[in-house]
Amino acid sequence: MTLPTPELPTERLRLRPFTEDDAEPLYALQSDAHVLRYWDSPPWTDPARFQKFLATCRRIEEEGSGARLAVERVCDGSFIGWCGLFDWNPDFRSASLCYVFDSATWGNGYGTETARAVLGWAYDTLDLNRVQAETDTRNVGSARVLEKLGFVREGTLREDCVVNGEVSDSWVFGLLRRDWHATADRWTGPRTRS
Repeated sequence: MTLPTPELPTERLRLRPFTEDDAEPLYALQSDAHVLRYWDSPPWTDPARFQKFLATCRRIEEEGSGARLAVERVCDGSFIGWCGLFDWNPDFRSASLCYVFDSATWGNGYGTETARAVLGWAYDTLDLNRVQAETDTRNVGSARVLEKLGFVREGTLREDCVVNGEVSDSWVFGLLRRDWHATADRWTGPRTRS
């Protein structure tokens, strides 16, 4: 079963499938050691990695296991990051969320706005019951984004990653459908549920 990558507009952003035109800005993002300091894989050192990334985007779409969306600002069309939904399991109605943004955009609410759009798609279109996210325990900014969205910190995975040669812990966050709807109603007002 395929999972077509959606286009999701927000007030300030457009989330869309990746294209060949994203090669240069994605490489700049993924090769930035500051941006990836808490990521579970090292910064890219070869621009050809984009083709592998794009192939993975297509593969997970065809397998129906997830989606990776490029994020661009509406005001100037610039690529500022990406967000992914992966490990989609329609039987368990669950998936995991990840995101990464250019450091020049941090603190502007783009991560929250992006994740909110992806979560709306996940719960309303894919009918998920649970979305999980993990973040390095030192990445307080990412934890704040998740908490703003209604995620609950459920536990700590001790020494589960090696980041830049350093063993690190991760927090596990979960967001249930019922909690998502309660949080989403604060932003949009009550909705009719069937």
